[in-house]
Amino acid sequence: MLRYYRATTWRINFLMMLSMMPIDLARNISEVTRRIRAAEIAAGREQSSVSLLAVSKTKPPELIRLAHAHGQTAFGENYAQEMVEKAQLLADLPLEWHFIGPIQSNKTAGIATYCDWVHSVDRLKIARRLSEQRPANKNPLNVLIQVNVSREPSKSGVLPEALPDLARRVRALPGISLRGLMAIPAPMGTNENPRQPFKALRELKESLALATPGFDILSMGMSADLEEAIAEGANIVRIGTDIFGARYN
Repeated sequence: MLRYYRATTWRINFLMMLSMMPIDLARNISEVTRRIRAAEIAAGREQSSVSLLAVSKTKPPELIRLAHAHGQTAFGENYAQEMVEKAQLLADLPLEWHFIGPIQSNKTAGIATYCDWVHSVDRLKIARRLSEQRPANKNPLNVLIQVNVSREPSKSGVLPEALPDLARRVRALPGISLRGLMAIPAPMGTNENPRQPFKALRELKESLALATPGFDILSMGMSADLEEAIAEGANIVRIGTDIFGARYN
């Protein structure tokens, strides 16, 4: 009954959203993909080496279904319960779920069960819970360590100097596979180099890659700075507003 209620509520919200704010998903996905491919060429990167992660937090499942119809398969969520509900409602589609938000220790079971990727591991306690709760019949959960490259007190993420020890401990855990790093840099000032935080994350990844087989993923770059991120080695960019429009609750 609860799932039926939630599905009905999502559907009502979806219809209201479309009536107030029509979205051309096909055009939006095509335009973001064009920007990604152009950035690959400008950076001398291999074609299609960068993946688009559509950030679907707060968006109704019907909108995700439409995006899938236009070729998008990877979706990022920030809230564990919302992600679980969407994964259940859209279980008939071959979607790839990525968790990209801060992780509460009492929410790890749903993330470990339904996600394919987790971008926001920033402490050993969370990694251990994901390891313990990953179902044995599923492939290892791909995890990225979130790094606070800008050292913002309000941001999640391990500080760069603590990263090597955390990475060493995480890669030893069963049921998960340490694949790389994620960052959400602070907005840059007009006189600052917008590539600098992405360069810093790339250098951290390179410093750890020799000791960690398969450690090859950099999740960085959003709508406003995907070109700079790709120039510094991003292979997953997280795009929300430029695909789905403004946040809708």
